[in-house]
Amino acid sequence: MYRVFESLDALVTIVEEARSVPMTSNCVVPRGDVLELLDDVREAFPGELDDAQDVLDRRDDVVADAEREAEETRSAATSEAEETLQNARTEAERLVSEAQEEAARTLAEARHEAERTVAEGRRQYAELTDRSRDEAERMTHAGRAAHDRLIADGQNEQARLVTQSEVVRAAHGESARIVDAAHAESDRQRRECDAYVDSTLGELESALNAALGTISRGRSQIWRNGAPQQHPQQAQFTGRSGTGMDLID
Repeated sequence: MYRVFESLDALVTIVEEARSVPMTSNCVVPRGDVLELLDDVREAFPGELDDAQDVLDRRDDVVADAEREAEETRSAATSEAEETLQNARTEAERLVSEAQEEAARTLAEARHEAERTVAEGRRQYAELTDRSRDEAERMTHAGRAAHDRLIADGQNEQARLVTQSEVVRAAHGESARIVDAAHAESDRQRRECDAYVDSTLGELESALNAALGTISRGRSQIWRNGAPQQHPQQAQFTGRSGTGMDLID
């Protein structure tokens, strides 16, 4: 471009120094020098100007091609986005369905295990209660029989010694001692029976609490993983005290 400016400066100098035509504003310039400078200017222009002119000539076609390509790109992007969104929705629905099925299966297993555990606890409770009751009745009968036997022995001994005053007093004392011993033995046996029943029921309570703790932890794990909406029957099953003790009649 520097050569273009030099040629233009030279043309300006030739015009300024040219000989004027009398009575006019025209001047006489050397044609050869001017044409030579114009050729220099033409040759000095870069080829990019021709390319720019070609671009200007093809401007409408270039703009149309660019708009068409942009529309195609936008349509392709829209289609791809819609397809991706549909795939994402399908995958999300599949994952939700699988999660719901897994939650329902886990809840059903937990309910079945809870029912089995409660039934087993009831059975053990009934067995221990019956066994404790039978043992208590047996020990009570034995205590009563021993008490009655000692009373009878005391009465017989008292009747045998009734004719002797000293012996009678000693017999009364021994009879009272025997009666007190019988009462004490009966009370001891009753306390042992009560302690045995209380110990048996305590072991049963510990077993039931351990089972109910396992059930509660299982239910808590289910709810931490995302509990599904409960069916009314499920709400009836789980919507009580929350400890599991209300399942035992």
